[in-house]
This record gives sequence, C-alpha cells and structure tokens, in this order.
Amino acid sequence: MSESFSTKPKVTSFEVAQKAGVSRSAVSRTFTDGASVSKETREKVIAAARDLGYRVNVLARSLNRRRSDLVGVVAADMDNPFRAEQVDYLSRLLLQQGFRPILLRGDPSADVSAIIGQLLQYSVAGVIVTSDTPPQQICDECHACGVPLVTINKQDPGSPVDRVQCDFEMGGRLAYEHLRTQGCERLALVTPEAASFTVAGRGKAFLAHCKGGGLPVEVFKQGRQHYDAGRTVAAQVADRWNDLDGVFCTGDYMALGLLDGLRQDHGLRVPEDLRLIGFDDIQQAAWAAYDLTTIRQSRQDLSAMAVELLVRRIDDPLLAPQVQILPVELVVRKT
Repeated sequence: MSESFSTKPKVTSFEVAQKAGVSRSAVSRTFTDGASVSKETREKVIAAARDLGYRVNVLARSLNRRRSDLVGVVAADMDNPFRAEQVDYLSRLLLQQGFRPILLRGDPSADVSAIIGQLLQYSVAGVIVTSDTPPQQICDECHACGVPLVTINKQDPGSPVDRVQCDFEMGGRLAYEHLRTQGCERLALVTPEAASFTVAGRGKAFLAHCKGGGLPVEVFKQGRQHYDAGRTVAAQVADRWNDLDGVFCTGDYMALGLLDGLRQDHGLRVPEDLRLIGFDDIQQAAWAAYDLTTIRQSRQDLSAMAVELLVRRIDDPLLAPQVQILPVELVVRKT
C-alpha cells in the first residue's frame, strides 16, 4: 500500500512583495535586523507574510546571502579624502537598505580579471563603480553577466547602465564666474596630467568660458589629483604669479597642496597676491588653515542617488537606464 503526501507550495518573498504592494528589497529589509524600512511598509509586509504563511528560511538566507545582499563597491584613489568620504556614505546607505558592501580597489594598475572574478564569485546583488578611474572592462563584464551596475562620475561606458554624475560643466562655469567677480583677468588652470572624465570636464568648461570672455589662460598640468602634485606645481605657478591673478584647481586635494606650496615654499599670499578656487569641498577645505573657496559636489547626494538607482535596478532589471546629473554649488571662503 502506498501513501501519497501533498506538500504546500513554498511562499516566496516575491509573492509577499506582490501582495503587500512593495518591492522585493522592501521585504528583505523588513526581515533584516537594522535595515531601514518605514513603519507603514513594515506593517504591510508582515501582514502579507502572515496571510500567505511566509516564513523566513534562515538556513536558505545564510546560503544565499552572497547573492541576496552583497554589493560590490569598486573605488580608486582612496587616499583622496573625497573618495574616502564617498565610500563611507555609500557603505552607510547600503547597510540601511539591507545590503552588505564589499570594497574592491579599482586603481588603473589593479588586476581587472581578479576584481571581476571576485564580484562573480561573491554573486553580488549589484555593483557601484565610484569614479572614472576603475577600468571600463569591469563595467563591461558586469553588464554582460547581468549584474546590476551603477556608475558615479564615470564616462558613458557605451553600455546601457545607470549613471550618476555631478554637473561638471556647471562647476567650470561657477569657478570662472567667481574669479571674474573678484576682479581676476589673468587666469590659470591647474589640473592633473591624466585627468579623469569629470575632472577633465571641469577644466574644459572653465577654459571654454575663459575663451568666451576673451581672457588669456595658462594651463599647468602635474601628476594626479593629489596633494603632492599640487605642492609640486606650486613652483611653476609661483614663477608666473606676476602674470596671474586667479587660479582654478580642478580638485581640492590638489588645491590644498598648491595653497601650501604657494604660501610656505614661495612666500605668496593667498588671496592678496593670487586668488584660488578648488572643486569638491572635502572636509579639509573648511579647516582654518586653508579656508578654501571651492565648488561643492555633494557626496551625500551622489551616494544616495546611486544607491536608489541600484535598488530600483535590482527590483526591476528591465527598467530603462537612467542618467542623473546633480547640480554643484559655489562655497565662498577666504582664498
């Protein structure tokens, strides 16, 4: 005699999400300790789960966790305060959404195959690439493998991926306009030799406005976007200071080195002898020793938009790719 047993179909988080009228990530956050979810959403999810008989399978979650809640954050130039602050914001926001960030360094010299291998090995839920520096191949491979991807301040990869960037053209214009309102007529641009997409864009916008205003401009290129490069290029700027009265440096970290070099190594007064404006508004720019006038791109807003786009992409892979360009603002201090 044989007996037949019927088993009740397993209720999935997708069914709970449909019944509650929320996203799958909202269901995940509801059942993840410490994750951010509104009271109203939590109540909807719990009610739907109760009605459907949904139970969180702790063992399955532990086995599938790498796929369900790991997000790769690919970053380069971590010695730049802007990048370090940005990664910190991204990590906090991802944790609030119920994801666990894993940081992978994507410097130009990095082993791209190893980075891609790690991302695929971890079966990440998604990837955020934080600048133009990490090699394009990382983005191409992620897209080809169907891994949700969002880039921040990275050149259009040619692949249909979500992108967030600051309005670097607006930044170049604001830098030009500020120097002009301060009476500057003999301008200079200080920028890295191998500038990234957005850094180069700031410089190009500044130069375009100088040309449009009929003003001469000298360009000084040195190293990378780093304090030491700014300190080094200060000698070239100091040699020409009699022919200059306003300088736009395309990154604060480099601008701080330039400022220290002009003052400490060459005895120039800023802003009395030469006015200086940077870009980024890193925390150190507001220190009393610098009090650097700069163009602020909000690390918080860039990070929040990137995480928002990634969550949307994870919830609905068929959404049309989005490009979000966030405004920048002038922060006037004492240089």
